[in-house]
Amino acid sequence: MYRYDTYDQTLVDERVAQFRDQMRRYLEGKISDEEFLPLRVQNGLYVQRYAPMLRIAIPYGMLASYQLRKLGEIAARYDRGYGHFTTRTNLQLNWPKLEDVPDILADLASVQMHAIQTSGNDIRNTTTDQFSGIASDEDVDPRPWCELIRQWSTFHPEFAYLPRKFKIAVTGAEEDRAAIQVHDVGLRFWRNEAGEVRVKVLAGGGLGRTPMIGSVMCEDLPWQHLLTYLEAILRVYNQYGRRDNKFKARIKILVKALGIDEFRRRAEAEWAHLKDGPQTLTDEAISAVSGHFVEPPRRDVAEDAIQAYEHLRGENRAFARFVTNNVTDHKVPGYKAVTLSLKRHDHSPGDVTSEDMAAVADLADEFSYGELRVTHEQNLVLTDVPVDRMEDLWQRLETLGMANPTVGTLADLICCPGGDYCSLANAKSIPVAQEIQERFENLDFLYDLGPLELNISGCMNACGHHHVGHIGILGVDKKGEEYYQISLGGSQGNESSLGKILGPSFYREDVTDVIDKLLKVYVGERTADETFLDTYRRIGLKPFKEHVYA
Repeated sequence: MYRYDTYDQTLVDERVAQFRDQMRRYLEGKISDEEFLPLRVQNGLYVQRYAPMLRIAIPYGMLASYQLRKLGEIAARYDRGYGHFTTRTNLQLNWPKLEDVPDILADLASVQMHAIQTSGNDIRNTTTDQFSGIASDEDVDPRPWCELIRQWSTFHPEFAYLPRKFKIAVTGAEEDRAAIQVHDVGLRFWRNEAGEVRVKVLAGGGLGRTPMIGSVMCEDLPWQHLLTYLEAILRVYNQYGRRDNKFKARIKILVKALGIDEFRRRAEAEWAHLKDGPQTLTDEAISAVSGHFVEPPRRDVAEDAIQAYEHLRGENRAFARFVTNNVTDHKVPGYKAVTLSLKRHDHSPGDVTSEDMAAVADLADEFSYGELRVTHEQNLVLTDVPVDRMEDLWQRLETLGMANPTVGTLADLICCPGGDYCSLANAKSIPVAQEIQERFENLDFLYDLGPLELNISGCMNACGHHHVGHIGILGVDKKGEEYYQISLGGSQGNESSLGKILGPSFYREDVTDVIDKLLKVYVGERTADETFLDTYRRIGLKPFKEHVYA
C-alpha cells in the first residue's frame, strides 16, 4: 500500500501543529464558534448530538495492520473503546473530547494517517472496490489511480470551498463493487483491444435529498488526461453550482439543470485550457505511484492443500457456510479474500471495539501479509489468505464473533449512526437495525432468501445508502415523532437503480413486521433461482404495497 514520502509526512505534521494552535486559541476564547467551525471541519471534527465526532480518513479503504492497531489504541485512550466504520470507508470516533483532538491527530500522523478533508465542502475520501488488486474480474488495478486523485485533491487551492461536498468512486473491474453510478464522479478503468488503459467518466450521480444516477461524460478518456479532465469538471461545478441553497448545491442538481450535453460542453471547453498541461500524467508518474502497490511475498500453495480445503468445505457444514458467504475468489490460485462481518447483535453495524481492532490487526499480520481493506458495506477484508490457513483463520474469527456467515444476506445490513449520535438525523437507525437482525437470524431462512441488501439511513443525507438498498429504510420526522419510510428496488451495482417509496411511513415498532410482510411477498411470488431484486423488477411495487397496507 502507499507509504508517505517526506513531503506527505511534513504536510500532515504541519497540519497537526496548525490545528493544535487553533484549538488552543479556541479553548482560550480567542476564536469564536463561528470562526472555529471552518477550521475544525477541515480536520474532520464535527459537533454532534451529544459530543464531538472525529472522522478519520482511510484513503480508498486501505489499512495496514499497524494502522488498525493504532486506531484501536486511540479509541481506547481518547474515546469509549470503539470506532465506527462508515460507508465512505472512514472511521468515526463518536466521543472524543475537544481538547484531545490535536493529540489524536498527532497519534494518527505517527502511522501515516489523518482526518484531512473528511468533512467540509471539498473533495472527500475517494472510495474503490474492496477487492482492488486481487479481483479475478479486474481489468485495471484502480489503487494507483486513487492515490493520484488523493495527491491531486488534497489541499487543492481551487476546491477548498466548493458549493458542497464532492465524492469520487473508482473501479477497474467488470462488476461494479464501488457504486460508481451514484457518486458525484464515477470512474471505470478499462483496457481497449490494444491493451491501453482508458477511463469511462460519469458525473452527476449521488444520493441524499434528490437521488440521481450519474450520466456518462466520456466513454474512453486516455489515462494521461485523468486529472486535467477531473479538474475541468470541478471548475465548472465550482463556478456554476448553486451556493444559495445547500439542498440544491450538489453537482447532480447542476447536471440536471443544464443537461448532460451542456454540462459536458462546458467541461470540455474548460478542459481545452488544461489538456496537455503540467498536470498531464506520464508513464514515470504512474510507475512511481504503482511502485507502492507491490504484490505481497505470497508462497506457493500446494495442489493437495487446495484439495484438502475443498474437502473440508464439503465435510464441515459450518465452515462451508462461512466460505460460501464470506470468502471471495482471488486472482492467484490457492488464495482467497475473506470478509470479516462487523454485523452483530451486541454492536451497532460497522462498530468495532479497541480489543477487536487489535485482534484483527494480529490476524492480518498472521494470515494476510499485514493488509486489510474497509468496505463501504461496513465490513473488513483480509485480502491474501492461503487456503491451507483458512480453517485456522475461521476458528480464530469464531472466537472474535466475526465469522458470521452472513455477508451479502439480509443480516449484512448497512446502517448509519442515526439519531443515537448524529445531530442531523430525524430518527434512530441502530435500534431498527438490531431489531431486524434479531428477528431474521435463522441462517437457513437467510440463505433461502438469497442476496438481499437492506440499507438504513436516519435522515435524507443518506449516509446509510438507503436509496440503493433492495430494501431501503429512511428515518423521517413527523411533528417531533420518529417514523420510517420504506423503499424497494434500489441497486448499487452495474445496473444501479433508485428505490421507489412503498407508501406512507410507519411507526418504529411496526418496521420489522413490515419487512416480514415484504419478504413473504417475495417468497410467495419468486420463481426458481430468482433473487429479491429480480422478483421486484418483474412484478413491480404493487403486490408488495397491497400486502403491506392491506
